[in-house]
Amino acid sequence: MTTETQAFALLQGDEFVELYKVLKVQGLVNGGGEAKHVITEGQVTVNGEVDTRKRKKCVVGDLISFNGTNIEIVPAQ
Repeated sequence: MTTETQAFALLQGDEFVELYKVLKVQGLVNGGGEAKHVITEGQVTVNGEVDTRKRKKCVVGDLISFNGTNIEIVPAQ
């Protein structure tokens, strides 16, 4: 199984993004409700560890994994 890595750029002036928003914006789930559900169910890892906090503040350098896809938080362009 190939693992795909995507970049998620923070918005200018933002220091973090909430975990559920990353899944939603990257199109890995159908909406915020589904994102919150898969996080609560323990299907998402942050930096290699399961994290069930829907509103976890993800910062530059964090690596989020869900369903075979890795997402790295990167600085605003």
